[in-house]
Amino acid sequence: MMISKIATAAVYVEDQQKAKTFWTEKAGFEIVRETPMGPNAYWLEVAPKGAESALVLYPRSMMANWSEMKPSIVFLCDDIDSTYATMKQNGVRFEGEPQKMQWGAYATFLDEDGNSFLLKQ
Repeated sequence: MMISKIATAAVYVEDQQKAKTFWTEKAGFEIVRETPMGPNAYWLEVAPKGAESALVLYPRSMMANWSEMKPSIVFLCDDIDSTYATMKQNGVRFEGEPQKMQWGAYATFLDEDGNSFLLKQ
């Protein structure tokens, strides 16, 4: 039996509602699942429309060693220039403009908690 896809990747956030707003309103993701798991905490999954993989926006308060758990997530897109422009217009902070390399183009962006992600074409 082989692994067929990435199901979820966790991102440790201070404020789940603020993170949910970032990923849905600024990055254009959809809520896949939002299930209560304690007082003021949810199992919260967000993903691009139609994606097979999702991000779990996990509360830092429920993970003692969250500061050691850094996400390393690459998001694939068809047109990096238009995706970059749309996300930037929506208020997403990038660490620079898209860089073109032999293997493709990429740009690094940050969420509201300072976590770094790669956008790749």
